[in-house]
Amino acid sequence: MNIDGVTTGIVLDHIKAGKSMQIYNYLGLDKLDCSVAVVQNVRSSKYGKKDIIKIDDEIELDFEMLGYIDSNITINRVKDGVLTKKEHLELPETLTNVIKCKNPRCITSVEQEIIHMFKLADKEKKIYRCAYCDVEHKEYK
Repeated sequence: MNIDGVTTGIVLDHIKAGKSMQIYNYLGLDKLDCSVAVVQNVRSSKYGKKDIIKIDDEIELDFEMLGYIDSNITINRVKDGVLTKKEHLELPETLTNVIKCKNPRCITSVEQEIIHMFKLADKEKKIYRCAYCDVEHKEYK
């Protein structure tokens, strides 16, 4: 399979196999007026299989959300066919309006305008806790 490279834009590489459509939907890539390629189950010597998203334009990215979904993603920025910047994500220490608290008694369930904030409680298990009620939220599926 041959998919053209990006002339000017962004390549999200090393996405865990199967997670690319979640990222596609969360970033609203279907609303862009440019070419977007989603390549799934690409062979990878490092991960076995991976997904790749190629966006033929410069867009704003939500690093918290991307790091939360998959902290191994590499963001490659390309300009005029040349790689200009490579960024590696990490699991964010805090999440703001990325996930929602599932506790029906949490203030975020009652007050609609309150920001949903979570703090990283366990990096190994990828567990976050609500900043308001301390309820645990496990890894994004």
